Amino acid sequence: MSGDYDHDHHPSPWGPHDWSHGAPHNSFAPLVMSVGFGVFLYSFANVFVMGDLANLGALAGVMLGLIIITMGLIIWWRQDMSFDGTYEPKGVGAPFRGIDLRKVAVWIFLMSEMMVFTSLFSTYIRYRLGIQNCGDLYAELTSSGTLVSGETYTCFEPAGHLIASSWFHLAPGAINTFALIISSFTIVLALKTAKMSDKKYSEKFGIDMEDVQLARSRRVGMFLAATLFLATLFLTLKMVEWFIGFPLPEFLAQYNHGHSEIASLYAEGYTIHADHYHHHDYHDFQADIRVSASTFFVTTGTHGVHVFGGMVGLSYMTFKALRGGYQPDNAVSIEYFGLYWHFVDLVWVLVFPFFYLF
Repeated sequence: MSGDYDHDHHPSPWGPHDWSHGAPHNSFAPLVMSVGFGVFLYSFANVFVMGDLANLGALAGVMLGLIIITMGLIIWWRQDMSFDGTYEPKGVGAPFRGIDLRKVAVWIFLMSEMMVFTSLFSTYIRYRLGIQNCGDLYAELTSSGTLVSGETYTCFEPAGHLIASSWFHLAPGAINTFALIISSFTIVLALKTAKMSDKKYSEKFGIDMEDVQLARSRRVGMFLAATLFLATLFLTLKMVEWFIGFPLPEFLAQYNHGHSEIASLYAEGYTIHADHYHHHDYHDFQADIRVSASTFFVTTGTHGVHVFGGMVGLSYMTFKALRGGYQPDNAVSIEYFGLYWHFVDLVWVLVFPFFYLF
């Protein structure tokens, strides 16, 4: 640091930072959030047992973890709100010399996320190929005449057998796929708009130079809000698919095995503690599908948590954009978030065919 470095010019780390002196390496917000995530995950693992609320103390721990995470986010966002893009720390040693440190950090984070989802996918494939398929077992037992009514058989029942049995059952997942693909496009539009210089934006949209910054900020905010809306649509349809279901007009019931509604996975009995599951294609055949249902809900649920985390970030970014927080000098911040969001979209492009169609 230079000799005229003045500590008095640094406000409290709880609030905005004087970026003219460099990056605020004294931020403790990530550490606070890490503690909150630890408390939340440890407590959440003890809240439910076989689908039933088992521990009120653990539920209190979940709430405490969420409070700590929220405090960390507020601290972090207050500091970030003052970032004007005039300072971007870069790596000085191999192999990251000259590369923005924030970009390096995002890529390292995404590599750790890749390991998480690789573990989930490999677990799914291991059980899918290692446990006999329920449909194959049912056909084998019925053809040999050895099917025992009322007995439960352990087998692997892929969620796709239920979901893909009707186009309407598949509709939420299919719509969600298009929603996330479009959301990747809207986040790119937000970045492209934020990077436009005042002169280029003025020429492109025919706006006076004195009004450019306000107009550009509103447009960036609009694209970020559109991304947030599509992410919200994704999670809403996910909840419909899992817990709510939806009715069908009578004339469409013939395309849904005669049923006038699309039942949720929960109503169909496809749950992580289903030890007596019965599919409409099976007669007098009950299956223990706890392994197959667990791999489905853990993988899609983990992805849903990542979408929710993106929604939290998008809410803040939309707010900051509408306040003029993103200009050409610091538009790269949207790019860093976009890397994460494209990763989330890519994971879903793999999840959808593996868990919904296969």
